[in-house]
Amino acid sequence: MTGANESDELTLFISYLQNERHYSKNTVISYQNDLLEAKAFWQDNGGFDGWKKVTRRDVELFIQNLAERKVARSTQSRKMSSLRSFYRFLTKRKIVKIDPTQTVVLRAKDHKLPQFFYAPEIKQVFDSLKSNEPLTMRNLAMFELFYTTGMRVSEVSELKIEQIDLELKIILVHGKGNKDRYVAFDEQTEEALSNYLNEGRPKLLKNADDTKTVFLNNLGKPLTTRGIEYIMQKVFNNAGINGKVHPHELRHSFATAMLNNGADLRSVQELLGHINLSTTQIYTHVTMSHLQANYDQFFTRNDKKDEAK
Repeated sequence: MTGANESDELTLFISYLQNERHYSKNTVISYQNDLLEAKAFWQDNGGFDGWKKVTRRDVELFIQNLAERKVARSTQSRKMSSLRSFYRFLTKRKIVKIDPTQTVVLRAKDHKLPQFFYAPEIKQVFDSLKSNEPLTMRNLAMFELFYTTGMRVSEVSELKIEQIDLELKIILVHGKGNKDRYVAFDEQTEEALSNYLNEGRPKLLKNADDTKTVFLNNLGKPLTTRGIEYIMQKVFNNAGINGKVHPHELRHSFATAMLNNGADLRSVQELLGHINLSTTQIYTHVTMSHLQANYDQFFTRNDKKDEAK
């Protein structure tokens, strides 16, 4: 097999992501943008002779340029992952013989620990959302849901009414990579959701078409991820939580609370929808005091026991 024309290789890969991997529109766009950025860099720095002519050194120079521009470490990793996935696809399809990304390694660097909210801060926010205004009821239900399920902002934005079982207090979440999972929520969240769905949401819907999307804006249209981020910033700042905030910090808070209260990593991994356990392990940094307390309680040397006699 000789492979596709240079101009068709990226198109083939995008088609593969959409039709075989069933990735979401946003994920596909992210892959495409990463690859086009790399192509543009090579075009501006010596020329681009096609995807099959890219060498290991080309990839290293692209990654080095990202580091020199102080692009976030997480963004560097994502762009490298996009290149790896693309060339793995081209190699398997025998479009290229040698994968130029195979031996490229990002320089080791300490992981940035996830930011999270403490329980009193969360209570402070929830206590500020006690009115019966439709938008306030929506915000309370939404942030309760974030905090007690660990759902991603895209998952909350795309949540449909039929995915929620209020009686069983569970949600069928359609996660990244078209992977479904169930998450549970508590009675307080159930109450906030019920109040919003029964009283707040109908008032927001007005004359707009009912899309069955759970969280709506003031025009009755589905909230976007950007809309949720904007609302959270405003609500949390108004409640006295200073600085920049993001819905992902509520996901971090959920994971941190679960581990601190004794949940095992595998359970938290499943609830968060992480493919790899190593992704979940970053949250264990906040459990060290809990671990030390358990160690001191359950591991006692014989000489300590003898002293007590």
